[in-house]
Amino acid sequence: MLKKHIYMIGIGGISMGGIAKILVNYGYKVSGSDMVENDEVKELEEQGIKVNIGQVKENITDDIDLVVYTAAISDTNEELVEARKRGIETIERGVFLGELTLNFEDCIGVAGTHGKTTTSSMVSCVFVEAKKDPSIQIGANLSVIGGNYRVGHSDYFIIEACEYKDSFQNFKQRSAIITNVDNDHLDYFKTLDNISKSFEEYVSHLPENGVLVLNMDNERCYDLRNYTKAEVVTASFNNEKADFNAKNIEYDDRGCASYDVYKKGEFVTRVKLNVKGEHNVLNSLEAYALCDWYKIDSKDIVKGLANFTGASRRMEYKGKFNGANVYDDYGHHPTEIEATSNAVLKEKYNESYAIFEAHTYSRFYEHKESFAKSLSKFDHIIVIDIYAAREENTFGVKPEELVDILVKEGKDAVYISDYDEIKEYLKERVKEGDLIITLGAGNVTKIASKLVED
Repeated sequence: MLKKHIYMIGIGGISMGGIAKILVNYGYKVSGSDMVENDEVKELEEQGIKVNIGQVKENITDDIDLVVYTAAISDTNEELVEARKRGIETIERGVFLGELTLNFEDCIGVAGTHGKTTTSSMVSCVFVEAKKDPSIQIGANLSVIGGNYRVGHSDYFIIEACEYKDSFQNFKQRSAIITNVDNDHLDYFKTLDNISKSFEEYVSHLPENGVLVLNMDNERCYDLRNYTKAEVVTASFNNEKADFNAKNIEYDDRGCASYDVYKKGEFVTRVKLNVKGEHNVLNSLEAYALCDWYKIDSKDIVKGLANFTGASRRMEYKGKFNGANVYDDYGHHPTEIEATSNAVLKEKYNESYAIFEAHTYSRFYEHKESFAKSLSKFDHIIVIDIYAAREENTFGVKPEELVDILVKEGKDAVYISDYDEIKEYLKERVKEGDLIITLGAGNVTKIASKLVED
């Protein structure tokens, strides 16, 4: 088994890269491909993993035993076609990760349309602080574990459970957190009702000796209590019927919250977060509830949550530009951008600048008006080209359409495609004490790095 050679199509993605590193730790030979070189690819190559840039059939060789591919890879991909032609076993990433979960007695999944990475990171920080020695696989780099994965030696496996193409249905879990249920990935699900049905099936797989932690403030999320055999624990800001409440919330000058934890109406402890935003209060409260169910000492939970200073690309502070603080955020759905703006704008600043890259044509088409509404809280907005990801522009949409909506609403908004031009544009306008944030799940992060590189 250890001699198996596993080839990963799309290995440069943060999740696939993390799985690749876990497999190397287990003694497998791993190689793969991606369409472009990025930081993840460079890191994989530094660890001795061969990565082909470009996906052509010649990359598939006879010594490959198994091909793992991401959900974004189409059936016409040259490598995938060649592997199947040669009779090599192929398996989608979510299914393969599900196979990994079978190796653990206590798998903990964090699911939800928004907040998966942050909440799974918070749980990971607590389990590490409590010396539970978990294995971890999440969708962003986390300073506490020095990356996006950890190979532990206990029965605990903490994973970020993604709903796209029903991937999380493949996981064998004892426990789960659902942060929320919202309308995303409509290119696959088509309707919000279909998304809800997917989550209903997901929680139905949890065993009776497990736990399901639900956000009571999200109606579709709370409704999932009716579809599981597991014990249900609820979290809410103000609903006294919830098992856990966050009360007496206060924010420091950075926009980071402190709050009192109440369990079944009784005060338990006070939590101090080192990440911004009201939405992270609820994320951390759900993480607290799950860790409490696992009987982790309250002091370890509080310290673990304080140790979480943010995952990469989640309101990540990048440095200064013209005296302004520069942040980078992965938010690519209107609800996520709304939460990010509410959080980052709690910081003291003079004027705010948002640089936005829509992720996929279908999402831009479905949420154009909502994107405009969520971005309107910033004083100045720069819209760049749409990140295609897995799609062709069959919708005929253009980024200028979003600019037009914002301008009609009286906002200062422009479309600029060239990154150097964006830097010059900001250099002429940004002043000491201003705030800049790049928003999107694609290449926009490169602009944040470009701004602070000098």
